[in-house]
Amino acid sequence: MKRQTRQYVTVAARMESLGYEAKGEFGIPGRRYFRRGNAVGVRTHQVHAFDVSSAQADRHLAFRDYLKSHPEVARAYGELKRRLAARFPNDIDGYMEGKDSFAKQYEAEGLAWRASRIASSWSEP
Repeated sequence: MKRQTRQYVTVAARMESLGYEAKGEFGIPGRRYFRRGNAVGVRTHQVHAFDVSSAQADRHLAFRDYLKSHPEVARAYGELKRRLAARFPNDIDGYMEGKDSFAKQYEAEGLAWRASRIASSWSEP
């Protein structure tokens, strides 16, 4: 058994002991996805875990950091997700498709924004 597989089994067992459901990669190579619901089955928490060197992690973190630094975009994303959840309460594919172009646009902006911040920090004395 590979080291990463053993680590995942250990982490998955611990997450399950905390009430999370381990979903494996769940559509994104290299990701480990965990979700937790309330007593009536409504998802209340989700965790995306990646290897530290993962390009997938890099893009997720750039998107997160961009939203944290641009509250107007974060608000718009939250509103979009609420509208989509109301429109597609039992259709995860419709929900995901509905937010796809927004997420891709701001993921690209987030990666460029972060790259420019890193480049400017190199040029500072």
